[in-house]
Amino acid sequence: MRSTWARSEPMDTSFQLAAEWYDGRSALRHAGELHWDGHAGLVLHAPTARAEFAVDDLQFADTRPGQMIYRRKSQPDFRLILPADMPPGLAARLPRPSTYGRWIDRLGLGRAAAIFAVTSAAAVALFLTAPAWLGPRIPAGWERQIGDALVGDFGGRICHTPAGDAALAKLLAKVDPADNAQDKVRAGIANMDMVNAVALPGGQVLLFDGLVQQADSPEELAGVLGHEVGHVRERHVMTALLRQFGMSILLAGADSGVTNGVFGLAAMGYSRDAEREADEYARARMAESAISPLGAADFFARMADERSDSEDGPAVLGWLASHPSAGERAQAYRAAARTAPAYPPVLSDAEFAALKSMCADDPDVAEFDFF
Repeated sequence: MRSTWARSEPMDTSFQLAAEWYDGRSALRHAGELHWDGHAGLVLHAPTARAEFAVDDLQFADTRPGQMIYRRKSQPDFRLILPADMPPGLAARLPRPSTYGRWIDRLGLGRAAAIFAVTSAAAVALFLTAPAWLGPRIPAGWERQIGDALVGDFGGRICHTPAGDAALAKLLAKVDPADNAQDKVRAGIANMDMVNAVALPGGQVLLFDGLVQQADSPEELAGVLGHEVGHVRERHVMTALLRQFGMSILLAGADSGVTNGVFGLAAMGYSRDAEREADEYARARMAESAISPLGAADFFARMADERSDSEDGPAVLGWLASHPSAGERAQAYRAAARTAPAYPPVLSDAEFAALKSMCADDPDVAEFDFF
């Protein structure tokens, strides 16, 4: 294509430029001239065709040696071919070639990369810090609805017997002496052979039967139950959910199946500070209710021995996975024990036995199936 252009009269700012184009309706190539009025109007004129449109209707399409190719927004199959050495005024009005993308080309690759890095860092910082301030601010009513949607009745795996329910309610009242009936924590024992316990959204706490069977005294269960209640009272639960699972567990967790939901919730981790805060809450409530912390100390000492988890060693899998080491916790509970007077038993032998046999004696409870 000839790259000649000439100024036409009467407009001093107008140009005539050799051009070729395909009108998008046929395969015929038109060769003629492009007339620019110096503003927003373009006219293509050839012996075989004529077209008028605005500069803003053009989009950059491609380059060829010595040529620039454009398409029209209003007619995608249209192609306009102009010489690369077109008048500077017209070149400034036409869409510019795009190498990386419109805004990157406008800013430059280096500046765009710097902006992307800063934006990415800000997004990561927001993702990491948002749960800490958002979790405690979620209304209690919303949290309860989320908990009910996530867990429901735990697939029918919550154990119930009259004696067991009464013993658990008594134990819960000792470690959570809340005066407001509407603010009461709900507790249950799940028919799952796992040494675990979990605090759920909406003030729900579950002890797994595997942990109940591991306990040698009701005081041991009181320490574990008080710890999980501490997570509820300190509003740790939603913070942990938002941090570990993101919003996906809130939006899709209820549909992921009981088994997946159980293992996801059971593996939910808190920060070490939150774990220590929950332990401090449990020891304070146990002191108020005259519950011996030595039972909890014995439980954690036994876990440390059985799982090679010492005060200086790494935390183990299971319920202790994200917590401070079992040895450290045993020492903290032992240090909280007073020397006199003697602690009264938190439950009678019969009540403790009712908790231990609760899942075995419930004829309607569903069995936990790993598959």
